[in-house]
Amino acid sequence: MNESSWILTPINDDARNLSIELGIPVEMAQILCNRNICDTESAHKFLYGTLNDLYDPFLMKGMVEAVERILRAVSKKEKILIFGDYDVDGILSVVMLTKALNSLGAEVDYFIPDRLNQGYGIKEKYIDIVLEKKAGLVISVDCGVKAGAFVEKAKQAGVDVIITDHHQPGDVLPEALAILNPVVSHSNYPDKNLAGVGVAFKLIQALFQGEKQTSVVHHYLKPVSIGTIADVVELRGENRLFVKYGLKGMGNVFNPGLMSLLKVCGLNGKHVSVGDVGFRIGPRINAAGRLGETDLALKLFFSDLSEETYDIACQMDKLNSKRQKIEEKIFNQAMDLIKNNKLDEKYKFLILGCEEWHRGVIGIVASKLKDIFYRPVILFAYQDGRAFGSGRSIREFSLIDCLNENRHFFLNYGGHKQAIGCEMSSQNIRPFKKAINAFVQERLSEEALQRKIFIDAKINFSDINSLFLENLLNLAPFGMGNPKPIFLTENAEVLATPQKIKGKHCKLFLRQSNKIFDALAWRKGEWADKINKGDRIDLVYSLQFSEYLGEERVHLSLEDFR
Repeated sequence: MNESSWILTPINDDARNLSIELGIPVEMAQILCNRNICDTESAHKFLYGTLNDLYDPFLMKGMVEAVERILRAVSKKEKILIFGDYDVDGILSVVMLTKALNSLGAEVDYFIPDRLNQGYGIKEKYIDIVLEKKAGLVISVDCGVKAGAFVEKAKQAGVDVIITDHHQPGDVLPEALAILNPVVSHSNYPDKNLAGVGVAFKLIQALFQGEKQTSVVHHYLKPVSIGTIADVVELRGENRLFVKYGLKGMGNVFNPGLMSLLKVCGLNGKHVSVGDVGFRIGPRINAAGRLGETDLALKLFFSDLSEETYDIACQMDKLNSKRQKIEEKIFNQAMDLIKNNKLDEKYKFLILGCEEWHRGVIGIVASKLKDIFYRPVILFAYQDGRAFGSGRSIREFSLIDCLNENRHFFLNYGGHKQAIGCEMSSQNIRPFKKAINAFVQERLSEEALQRKIFIDAKINFSDINSLFLENLLNLAPFGMGNPKPIFLTENAEVLATPQKIKGKHCKLFLRQSNKIFDALAWRKGEWADKINKGDRIDLVYSLQFSEYLGEERVHLSLEDFR
């Protein structure tokens, strides 16, 4: 919880050139350059790209074999079994592929393991499920790239396996009929950042090549956008197009389940933003999987009955409220452990565990602790002699690389640079902590643990006009890989005594360059005691848009002040 370091990138020649060539404000051009989008062609595609810019799905190695095998299964009425994961990405991948295959006339079934009892991934023993369901073809979505033992068992049973995944592979790839995964070394696919739903979408795109493809693309963009946002992958390249056009389509929803979910979230008939998906839609789908009721989410999207889907959406809403209460309790307990033992002063990597903690919720709490203390965090839930962990990391430190170096501790693990899941014997926790602390001591400097705010441009309030805002919105959607632009404004006057909202937020009224904005500092209620009416402050912030009485308004979302 140390003081943040402000890093302002000065406007450079690349930005000036881009500004002239594209006819955009130099501040906008600098924002693009800050995201390593400096040439005119890339910048134009980023700002004005369309669905015509999506890559040919057959550029992905294995796609030809996958499509041929699936169409053969369809023609022979061969049973296809889809294996998925229990998070938003996995659930929506199962829904999409099941619906797509059904529309081709396939005989399809699906299986998602129970998060609490069965855990992540396709285990060797699941071959019994395949045989029980008499499937001749298995397709994985959002999992499977490490399922070598399962694939071997399937081959022995005469069952073909197609893997669609986006996670990092292990040392040896499974000997599947086809592996569709942009991050494997031989994939040859231009975009490496797809979520599980993105890879499943490319398969669907390939299956419906030709005349049907355009209508199919539009039909599936809504669930693809939700899964892509919820999985917190980079909103660049194809992901950006999925989200941009998927969110546009949210105003024209036909699926009864999605309609009911939007209604429960209070989003019916409204513009749906990345934030709405990340904080309202996604968590309600995720809550079902986190609390061991994944079937609810699947029923929501598969049902054609509006009354039934609304009832399910209400149940998911209640599950989300339950999840929030569990999360708050774990968070408070973890904070007490850290503060009472001064763990943030002693360790660069926070590793905590408790028998009472819920396995399905600890990842969310780890993410919050990572943001507060700005260091990697893994939380463990202990159960039956095993430790189930979920971790989140800062941009300066790769969690998956750390776990790869210490793999001998785990029964199972996987994930990305900034998010992982793992399982080990509880007896390994103490030596694991010791090994990790030694590992980070060499690889994580004190400077890396300094929270940094990267400022895109210095502006005055007078610069924030309609043309500026129009150009800013062309940079959306914002998210991982394309964060909301952060601006610096100096010497702003505090016009009124700051208000503390709900005991945890701080509201300010600020004037600079003869223009007034209201500003909100989320979860920074203590600022109300540090800032006084009449103070002159420098502030860093992003711009937020909201609708009030039918009128769109702009306010500042404060990150820091001096």
